Amino acid sequence: MTFKRTNPLALAVLALLAERPMHPYEMAQTMRERHQEEVIKLNYGSLYTVVESLHKHELITASATQKAGNRPERTVYAITDTGTAELHDWLRELIAVPAREYPRFEAGISMVGLLPPHDALTVVEQRVDALDQQLTALAVLLEKLAGMGLPQLAWIELDYRLAMLRAERGWLTWFAAATRDGTVGGYPDWEDRHR
Repeated sequence: MTFKRTNPLALAVLALLAERPMHPYEMAQTMRERHQEEVIKLNYGSLYTVVESLHKHELITASATQKAGNRPERTVYAITDTGTAELHDWLRELIAVPAREYPRFEAGISMVGLLPPHDALTVVEQRVDALDQQLTALAVLLEKLAGMGLPQLAWIELDYRLAMLRAERGWLTWFAAATRDGTVGGYPDWEDRHR
């Protein structure tokens, strides 16, 4: 039975357990402390499902149980050698091999000509405003993480996101200006279609 590399949460669990054994609640807390829920969708139900799947595929093993006060017993998991090999192979593949992703924004912008130009300009400007807020919040977060003494490598994915948001904002600013000025390619036909 082969493990399918489809859920980034499984990758995160393997990565956490490569650091040290943990129980699922601790995994979720650690991900939140590191702001990984910014890049990997996290909820307890899916986390427990992922842990069960990794255990079933023998990529992790139950290494201990913990009991604290009146709380239920918690199973602590550790990564196996097979799990470590899977983690490394998966990371190599994710980083080295570009995969086609289907972002919602690209789908929407591919059909922007269906909106009247003034509507398109309005929603693009709204997106620029939203990106400005995200950029500001992310810059504050990065400053906080750096101020905690964490090395850049500990939050490198947020640095990447900052670069991508800046690039998207730059493109949107160009598109808004070209729409406003009527210089975007095909503008006369676009305008005629919506009169």
